[in-house]
Amino acid sequence: MKNNNFSLMFITNNKDLSKHASESGVNRIFIDLEINGKYERQGHLDTLISKHSIDDIKSVRKAITKSELLVRINPIFSGTEKEINDAIYFGADIIMLPMYKTTEEIEFCSNIINNRAKFIPLLETKAASQCLEEVVKIPGVSEIYIGLNDLHRDLGLNFMFEPLTNGVIDNLVSIIKAAGLPFGFGGIARIGEGMLPAELILAEHVRLGSSSVILSRTFHRRSESLSELEALMSLDEEVNKILIKRNELATRSSEQIQEDMYKIKKIVNSIIDRKLNEKIV
Repeated sequence: MKNNNFSLMFITNNKDLSKHASESGVNRIFIDLEINGKYERQGHLDTLISKHSIDDIKSVRKAITKSELLVRINPIFSGTEKEINDAIYFGADIIMLPMYKTTEEIEFCSNIINNRAKFIPLLETKAASQCLEEVVKIPGVSEIYIGLNDLHRDLGLNFMFEPLTNGVIDNLVSIIKAAGLPFGFGGIARIGEGMLPAELILAEHVRLGSSSVILSRTFHRRSESLSELEALMSLDEEVNKILIKRNELATRSSEQIQEDMYKIKKIVNSIIDRKLNEKIV
């Protein structure tokens, strides 16, 4: 099934895996350079801290012809200008800036990029949410991605997908849509899997009008090579399942949409209660 209006993103620096993902319907290959400050934020958690490098951009760029190449740079630091210029020079189609907190940071990056690539601010802090109305007006900003992992912690919440049920995402999306920008959020496991079932997360993407999602490490079981991935799954089949389910969800009645929202809230609240009980124990 062709996928032209919903971008699936696969994080990898392996050229063979990138090529396979691109040919299997993944729209964006995601190289992750972010390392500065990440261990301090997430080192104690079961989260992915990648070891990708600028050199990976060159090899992956040569391997993919059907997909865009997205490069997440480091948060603003003394080497940001060089990092952006190198990423674009070696073939990045999209630059993503993580952990920003001010409009000035977005303006700084946008000026460096200077329309040579798409620019996606990654909203994952409370401060970033508070300046969103200004950020969406900055020339050069192509779209917004909402990173639920860091955002929920910065907001003092207990579960990654809690912002879907407490109005946070709805409020942010209303600002982004009013500015006419596309957006995406979070990650997704395989259809039929996930602590919060993937199809219910996908239902929220459809309800809100999202145009992109990251295929989580749960989705591909942390595969780091093509042989690992092929031993575990048919990527083409799993991508098709997402696209088919998305089309089905787009035909729901308003009653069905409300029912799915209720299911999500019930599961999220149950997970939060369990986490809080575990803290007490």
